[in-house]
Amino acid sequence: MHYLPRKFPRTILAGLLAVAGAGAVPAAAAAEPSEHAGYVYVNDNTAGQNTIAAFTRHADGTLIPLPGSPFNAGGAGTGSGLASQGAVQVSGDGRYVIAVDASSNQVSVLRIRRGGGLRLVDVTSSGGSTPVSVAEHDGLVYVANAGGGGSNYTGFVLSRDGDLASLPGSTVALPDNAQPGDVLFNSTGTTLIGTRVGSSLIDSFRVGEDGRLRPASGSPFPAQGHGPFGSEFRPTDPRQLFVSNAHGGTGNGTVSAFDVARDGALSSIGASPFADQQTAPCWVEITHDGEFLFTVNTASGSISRYSIAPSGTLTLLGSTQVGGQSGVGAVDARLSADGHTLYVDESRIAAVGEFAVDGGQLTELGSVSLPAGATPAGVAVR
Repeated sequence: MHYLPRKFPRTILAGLLAVAGAGAVPAAAAAEPSEHAGYVYVNDNTAGQNTIAAFTRHADGTLIPLPGSPFNAGGAGTGSGLASQGAVQVSGDGRYVIAVDASSNQVSVLRIRRGGGLRLVDVTSSGGSTPVSVAEHDGLVYVANAGGGGSNYTGFVLSRDGDLASLPGSTVALPDNAQPGDVLFNSTGTTLIGTRVGSSLIDSFRVGEDGRLRPASGSPFPAQGHGPFGSEFRPTDPRQLFVSNAHGGTGNGTVSAFDVARDGALSSIGASPFADQQTAPCWVEITHDGEFLFTVNTASGSISRYSIAPSGTLTLLGSTQVGGQSGVGAVDARLSADGHTLYVDESRIAAVGEFAVDGGQLTELGSVSLPAGATPAGVAVR
C-alpha cells in the first residue's frame, strides 16, 4: 500500500498558524556552500548553560569544528547522560536545529545560518519536566518529557520564523515510571511512536489532521524485551518500525521489528526480536536505502550491523568496535545526508566518531573532540 505524505488541510493549517503566530509552512532548504558536504550538530547537554557543537562535514566524512562553535542553546543541560535518542534534530526544511535543554525543562530553536553556524531564535517551556527527545515533521513538533510529575508527550508548532508555540490539547500524560526514551514520526507524518524505557512499553499514535495524537487500539504495546530504547522507521517503508531493547543483560541485547498498521497498531515481524549478542543496544539508525540497520551497544562499546529483508526480518552481520571505548561510552548515532558516513557520540571521551559506511560494513575513520564539559546527547545532520 502506498502512503502519501500527510499535509494539514487548509482550514486546520490556518488554525495552527494562528496558534503559532506565524506561518508553519516549511521553506526550501538553503543551498549548501560548494566547498562543504554538510554539517553535523551535537547537543552538548552541558551543565548550566547548554551548548550545541557544530562541525563542517567534508566529502570524505571527516569533521572540523565550525568557527564560533559551540553555540549557546539558551537553556541548561544536565551534565550527565540523558538515556534517550533524538535529543537534537534538524527540521525537515533544513532551516533549524531543535534541541532539548533537560535541566531547565525547555526546548531551543536555533537558525542554521549560511556556512552552518547557529543563531538562537527561541527557547520555550517543554510542557513538562526533563525533556529528552524531540521529533519534527512539516512544522509539527513533539517532545518527550521524562521527569517524574511532568512526564508526557507535548506538541508544538514551528513557524517559518523559528518560533515554537505550544499546540493546545496536544499533551499526553505518562506515568512517572514511564521514562520515555525516544519520540519520532514515520516518514509520512501519519504515525508517532514513543518508547517507555522504564516500563518496557511502546506508545503508538495516529497523528490527526489537527496535529493531535489518537492512540492506536491496544496502545501502549508490550515491548519484546526489557528497556525499549531507540527506534527508527524504515526510510523506504513507513509501515516498518525497529526498536532496540537495551536492558536484557550482558550479551542479551535484541532489536525488535514491527509492522505498523494504518491505525498505528503494532504487530511482530517474523521471529522478532532478533539477537544482538552485545550488551545494551540503545541507539538505532537505518541506511537511507532501507537495506541495513545499525544499533549502538553502549555497554559493549560497539555497533551491531544487520541486513533488513523486504519483509523486515533482520540478519545479524556482526559488530564493529568503537575505538577508544571500553564499557559505557558510545551513544547516539546518525548517518550523513549522503549515507556514506555514520557519526557516533563517544560520550566517555567527549568526541564524535566518524565511520565510513559500505553497505552493512563500517570502518572507523577517526574522531573529533567535543567542547570541554560536553556530555553529548543526540547528533543531527544537515
